Amino acid sequence: MGLARTNAESRPLITTSLPSIEQSLPTQKDLYYAGGWHKPRNGDYRDTFNPGNGQVIDKISHAGVDDTVAAIEAANKAFPTWRATPPQQRAATMRKAATVLREHASDLALLDAYNTGNPVAEMLADANVAAAQLDYFAGLIPMLKGETIPGADDHFHYTLREPLGVVARIVAFNHPVMFAAGKMAAPLAAGNTVIVKPPEQAPLSCLRLAEIFADVFPPGVVNVLPGGGECGKTLSSHRLVRKVTLIGSVLTGRAIARSAADTLKPTLFELGGKNALIAFPDADMEKLVVGISRGMNFTWAGQSCGSTSRVFLHDSIHDEVLDKVVNYVKANFKPGVPTEMATTMGPVISKAAEERVLGYIESGKQEGAKLVCGGRKPDGDDKIKGGYFIEPTIFSNVKPEMKIAREEIFGPVMSIFKWTDEAEMLKQVNDTEYGLTASIYTRDIATAQDVVRKVEAGFVWVNQVGRHFLGVPFGGYKESGGGREESFEEMLSFTQMKTVNVSIAR
Repeated sequence: MGLARTNAESRPLITTSLPSIEQSLPTQKDLYYAGGWHKPRNGDYRDTFNPGNGQVIDKISHAGVDDTVAAIEAANKAFPTWRATPPQQRAATMRKAATVLREHASDLALLDAYNTGNPVAEMLADANVAAAQLDYFAGLIPMLKGETIPGADDHFHYTLREPLGVVARIVAFNHPVMFAAGKMAAPLAAGNTVIVKPPEQAPLSCLRLAEIFADVFPPGVVNVLPGGGECGKTLSSHRLVRKVTLIGSVLTGRAIARSAADTLKPTLFELGGKNALIAFPDADMEKLVVGISRGMNFTWAGQSCGSTSRVFLHDSIHDEVLDKVVNYVKANFKPGVPTEMATTMGPVISKAAEERVLGYIESGKQEGAKLVCGGRKPDGDDKIKGGYFIEPTIFSNVKPEMKIAREEIFGPVMSIFKWTDEAEMLKQVNDTEYGLTASIYTRDIATAQDVVRKVEAGFVWVNQVGRHFLGVPFGGYKESGGGREESFEEMLSFTQMKTVNVSIAR
């Protein structure tokens, strides 16, 4: 699952003044569609957890097939009116949503820290990033225009850009508010209605989002439907849903693609990553060390599809860089209580995730990689007892055939490779079914451009990592997804083209 960060200009000023958890929690725990709150028809409510201590927070509604169909029908009913809403009015509504979102940035950040385990100081940016996307796509609405195509003297042609209808957006647990609010922006701008399926592991902030948007959007235009696989399968297979999107795993993407195939609906996926950071001998040492350390996204326990989890260091700088990275990571990423401003690293999302990541660490040791940092649950801090914490972990002497080198771990585990032959190194970089991001560190622009062309990834950074820029397309190659987001191309993907021929013969 991806991390969609914009540039630093959209980040709020960090403040130590936060609301209480009690003030931030949503008052509603049910399903939001048709402009109102509805209890699940099968009476299904399920526990949601705080990964920071392993404790149950509350029981949340869980949509079944009948609930999902009702939400789809409500969104479809609202579509003609929203589609016909004048562009200026649609843009004004979206900008109002962005303003409301910024006003609630602190309590939404606290909720996400509480329910995902990501440190609250980092999550404070998320609502503002989403608000920036709402503003950006609102501004692009006038660009949804066709073109006139010359014909003969007795006729001419023109094209129209029209919305699809109901769009389902299934979002990931690592940044629920940023994904839910930000990813509804492009389809709404194009005139579609939206059903957001929050992450099953962390639905609280999306329910709060529905509460604060209830008075902004007309009934049925924005719908929030907590649920699991049954809900997702219905959204992806129902004939009234015209497009389904996912930020999630490759396995989930395959399942959605199969469900969507029966109605031939288009999809937009941002899926997994096993991303490479390539360091040449002439790289700026200070920038490289920071880039390697930050690119792994240890802050949210490595739970990001964009994490540069495979680091290829040239033999001539390998030992020095590795020592500096280990020291930097130990000094800057320490597991702590997610809702405290001083915390710099959170837990993984669940007990199952903890067991999976620890299993990968054990396999790395068994297959002969050298554990140089972390590799276990932290101890000695009663404040995080019971939480799903794993120390930031670094392996060296990693070989391409090892499990930790090939599979997406989605946890705080970095693999370091040593290389001397550039052609062989690039072969190893590309020898994966993933192709989301890559990062290249070198002072030589010719080297950088040559490697950019050879790396099989959809987004490549040169001499930095992790930054996203609103208006710049983001997406992956191969099994890391299809389509592009965060740009004009994303909005166009939520439209369909109609061609018109006009006869003017006398």
